[in-house]
Amino acid sequence: MNESELQMLEPKEQVGLVVVITGHGKGKTTSALGTIVRAVGHGLRVCLVQFMKGDMYAGEIDGLKKLAPYVEHHLIGKGFVGLKGDPVPPAEHRAHAQEAIKLAEEKMLSGEFDILICDEINNALKLKLVDLPQVLDLIQNKPALMHLVLTGRDAHPKVIQRAHTVSIVQEMKHAYRERIAPQKGIDY
Repeated sequence: MNESELQMLEPKEQVGLVVVITGHGKGKTTSALGTIVRAVGHGLRVCLVQFMKGDMYAGEIDGLKKLAPYVEHHLIGKGFVGLKGDPVPPAEHRAHAQEAIKLAEEKMLSGEFDILICDEINNALKLKLVDLPQVLDLIQNKPALMHLVLTGRDAHPKVIQRAHTVSIVQEMKHAYRERIAPQKGIDY
């Protein structure tokens, strides 16, 4: 069977979903990036706002550029709070996260995108870089047909409650625990 013979599915009713990808395993952002590839295949436009990543290079930075004009990518964060002797003051982390949530809201309401992905927003909420009412407002004010994907560890119960789909990524084993350094294309 070749690609032209594949059956195309069409939902009877279009619904903009809220998807939460959380848990302590590796693969939350990777899952969201997979959603981007799938969406671009359907000709959908995606905006990715990264709330905490932004201090280290990752392959998706250049990979997403290759998906233009369907994908808009914003690195707003200053890295993970408190890790590896984090030199960034908490107030600066919060300021960047506040910038990210304002940008996410602006992009969400612009009418330009079919999917908005807020990467690591759950972490930002847990660390009090953004506030619960801000995240709940994002969910509440989402256009009816837009999909909203919220990633990161420790998703708040009220965020989970409002989601249509929730996936928990659980670590069973990780190369890092065997002292294997992060690998290009897999870990970053």
